[in-house]
Amino acid sequence: MAVPFLLTTLARRGLLRPAPPADVVRQLSVLRRWGFGLAGELRQAAARDPGRLAVVDERDALTYRELLDRAERLARALRDTAGVRPGDRVGLLCRNSVGMIETLVAVTSLGADPVLINTGLSGHQLVAVARDQELRTLIHDDGFAPPDGVDGIGEASRAALIDKAPPGPLGPPEREGRTIVLTSGTTGVPKGALRRTPGGFGPLCSMIDRIPLRAGERVLIAAPLFHTWGYAGLQIALALRATVVLRRKFDPDDALAAMVRHECTALVAVPVMLQQLMEVAPAGTRPPLRVVAVSGSALPGGLATRFMDRYGDVLYNLYGSTEVSWASIATPADLRAAPNTAGRPPHGTRVAVLDAAGAPVPAGASGRLFVGNEMLFEGYTNGRSREVRDGLLATGDLGHLDAAGRVFVDGREDDMIVSGGENVFPSEVENLLADLPQVREVAVIGVDDAEYGSRLAAYLVLHPGGALTPDEVRDHVRGHRARFCVPRDVVFLPRLPRNATGKVLTRDLPRPPAPPS
Repeated sequence: MAVPFLLTTLARRGLLRPAPPADVVRQLSVLRRWGFGLAGELRQAAARDPGRLAVVDERDALTYRELLDRAERLARALRDTAGVRPGDRVGLLCRNSVGMIETLVAVTSLGADPVLINTGLSGHQLVAVARDQELRTLIHDDGFAPPDGVDGIGEASRAALIDKAPPGPLGPPEREGRTIVLTSGTTGVPKGALRRTPGGFGPLCSMIDRIPLRAGERVLIAAPLFHTWGYAGLQIALALRATVVLRRKFDPDDALAAMVRHECTALVAVPVMLQQLMEVAPAGTRPPLRVVAVSGSALPGGLATRFMDRYGDVLYNLYGSTEVSWASIATPADLRAAPNTAGRPPHGTRVAVLDAAGAPVPAGASGRLFVGNEMLFEGYTNGRSREVRDGLLATGDLGHLDAAGRVFVDGREDDMIVSGGENVFPSEVENLLADLPQVREVAVIGVDDAEYGSRLAAYLVLHPGGALTPDEVRDHVRGHRARFCVPRDVVFLPRLPRNATGKVLTRDLPRPPAPPS
């Protein structure tokens, strides 16, 4: 990545502010020795701003010096007491908390691989993850337990390890710890994806060039840290020497109060959290938000416009995945012009829309989305990967570009259905129904149909007091889309089944009965 771009971006975001030469030397020395992973980023922040408040949750508040001390004590205890070695895989089944960050840094400081586990996994899925990832041990919050055959370290045991940690030095490991993020697992057992460790300032600058986070930001990371987006938010926050505010569970009223109390200037979240924030009125003072960065799923309907009408033009939407990291970022200007856009590729990223033969398609035409950047994942832990064309990795999504070069995601490749010979994208109908004022949540999926091959089924959750009939839903779609987009099945539910990152668990949606023949 070009040096002028890096220096300009670092300067614009406040990372090149003058400081005592000795502090700068320590900071750069730490990065040279420990690298740009979490272990190095925390240490560079502690070298430059040791007394700055690093992280605060419902129970604890630690400066960068204190956070590093506790993480190093835990690392020494895991090494000397629990026997964790470089290359071991250590499961983390934790909610957003100070302890989660301490553990992440401790494990990577040993050259072990943290496996970030979704707290919403079923017991069957947890057993499968522990087996597939060959976990050395599982570090978990209270309320969770390791599966049979796996050693567990709960909150009390983790605290005791820190308190009784043996003294001694802790140098860079012989190999870097590689973070393993699990795919969402909305349809089955999640796979482990090997995250690449940044090799320099490039990935950070790509993000903060488009999303204007600054050094010393106060940021509520509401997205789960076990999720790719929450984890990325933590990486960026440590690099910026930010103050990270965490909550173990997301509640919109509590989140608003925390952002006001801690004067948060930034929020890292997933779209369903914005929906919930819009359903509660800010009481009195509003948080001083400059940046609200979301990722993890599509922004439904007109949510982007409604959110910015209330909180100002502060919304940034990142489209990416566990495998490709990021693909594109929509700025507030992009979202005002096209509320459903995923924005444009940031510096150093390429996005291509290809047909089945691998040839580019014209603007406006839908095709397979491929992405290239320096943070593409290293493959799945089972040895498999994704299709690659000309150095670009398949996202598994279908999409298109408009005349302005903005990316639009039309849906997953395996979500598109063929109904009566016509290609239908469920997300197109989903976005249309999400704009109805009575609708709080909506999911549209394809189901088998004996006559047409497949048909659409719509699942809706209405706002309190809202009223719609199935025929009114069908008439609305019929008035705005082609006849083959009209859902034959309309099901009203009290809530949609979602995982901890807000994605709808389509496998848990009740399947409508087959229409009479």
